[in-house]
Amino acid sequence: MATFEIQETEGMRWVKVGLDDDDVRAERGALNHYKGAIKMDVPFPTLKAWWVSLFSDESLIRPRYYGSGNVYLDSSLGGFHVMQIEPGERWILDTKCFWASDGEVKLSVHRESVWTSYWADQGIFWYKTALKGDGQAVLSVPGPVEEVSLDDDQLVVDGSQVVAHTSGIQLSMRRPSRSWLSYWMSGQKLAYAYRGTGKILLCTTPYWRARIKAEATTTSAV
Repeated sequence: MATFEIQETEGMRWVKVGLDDDDVRAERGALNHYKGAIKMDVPFPTLKAWWVSLFSDESLIRPRYYGSGNVYLDSSLGGFHVMQIEPGERWILDTKCFWASDGEVKLSVHRESVWTSYWADQGIFWYKTALKGDGQAVLSVPGPVEEVSLDDDQLVVDGSQVVAHTSGIQLSMRRPSRSWLSYWMSGQKLAYAYRGTGKILLCTTPYWRARIKAEATTTSAV
């Protein structure tokens, strides 16, 4: 099984993947360099993967590295989170959160409902990466991650702070207040409501360097 180590220097973070006759899948274009007896290939995508790539920012065409040695992925001002996928679990990741996973983790696609996609300003096709199996995966995240458990409960957040959740939890868009008047006066946007039983990975506070870069990018685009 591949090993994942998050390394850091000068405020930048990256993932070092250790392979010992193992394999790892990584996000498309994420490679920085590798050392050792390692080869790369790209498993031929299914028709569904091609379809998702045409209508979504989420690419299911991801290279595979196999052999023995170390693979170093690109660095980021944000962060990375190593998560364990347990047998019987199915995790649904937010768009562009997948970074890498070992060979024992199976990748598939999850599509949110048209209604949820529309009100989340994602068009009518909102595809996400789904993970299942028995192994580890790495998520690309803006800051530290907290795990929250729900037992027939709900979590409501103002924005896309949830980076992953198990399949027993459903996402919908709703007003933070039941009253239209209160909603209008509050100044809040439509909220992301997660309901059900399972686990959620929540990232509410970005690393400060990533926050400054995001704000600078937004300002320059105006």
